[in-house]
Amino acid sequence: MSDIPGHITITEEGPREGFQIEPGPIPPAQKIALIEALAETGLREIQVVSFVNPKRVPGMADADQVVAGLTAHDGVAYTALWLNDQGFLRAAATGKLDLRATLSLSASAGFIQRNQNRTPAEALAAQHASLELYRAHRVPIEQGFISAAFGCNFDGDIPVERVVRITDDLLALAGDHGVTLPRINLADTMAWATPGSVRRVVGAVRERHPDLEIALHLHDTRGLGLANAYAGLEMGVRHFDAAIGGLGGCPFAEHQGAAGNVCTEDLAFMCEEMGIDTGLDLDRLIAAARLAEQIVGHPLPGAVKQGGSLKRLRQARAAG
Repeated sequence: MSDIPGHITITEEGPREGFQIEPGPIPPAQKIALIEALAETGLREIQVVSFVNPKRVPGMADADQVVAGLTAHDGVAYTALWLNDQGFLRAAATGKLDLRATLSLSASAGFIQRNQNRTPAEALAAQHASLELYRAHRVPIEQGFISAAFGCNFDGDIPVERVVRITDDLLALAGDHGVTLPRINLADTMAWATPGSVRRVVGAVRERHPDLEIALHLHDTRGLGLANAYAGLEMGVRHFDAAIGGLGGCPFAEHQGAAGNVCTEDLAFMCEEMGIDTGLDLDRLIAAARLAEQIVGHPLPGAVKQGGSLKRLRQARAAG
């Protein structure tokens, strides 16, 4: 049985996910130009920067400058990523971001060690302290996030039961502080997911917590990004992270690396053809993807920016 939703929400992460890994340097004005173009596409949330150690992620060294140059758009939330309390305080100090906190744990001990230099126990303890900081600043908790939920270059295959247990941990963590998590985001950080594993993991979490909203953060290293998104749609997933043009990758994944998130315009195109509403203007997304490709100075993997939408071809045939 299929549980495909009639509407989905896409969070755009290209400016953060993409520019953090590009060799660059990319001038802040060009980053801002892409964010402004994305704000005109119907997107409701754009993750614009990350507040992280610039020595480890040089592409985000200009995060404060980029945020300072942004123009507010009605109905568009500019958000940011941070990995610790210091990063959060930097984000809060900008005064221009829509602060939405995420409680993050990893299904892989090896990945969390490389990503945050912590053990799983240390990462869990840090989330307790961060929750109190968010409450003090009246910052809402947007979601729980489980990195490497489908597999890891360091730890290999991740048991489904571990992902379910970490989901329980995140819900309990939030509950200890009087917070209800609106959703859990399952991240395929290093592109180990397949349609089968997406169905298994999402199905197991849904079986344990049938009322919990699930989001997917998918990468496309092995070319299965859209196939995995489709599997998620079949399981009723209504929230997806995506990156314009297929920008990006995780700077801490190493080994075979991790390509960018599933491509925003390709995902929007697939949904349009399936009759699933995204609220997005595909033509403007394609224009933004081409701008992203121009900015980074090399081809990006997105396909629809090259082939265009079928809607335009149909209109041309009808007119001609």
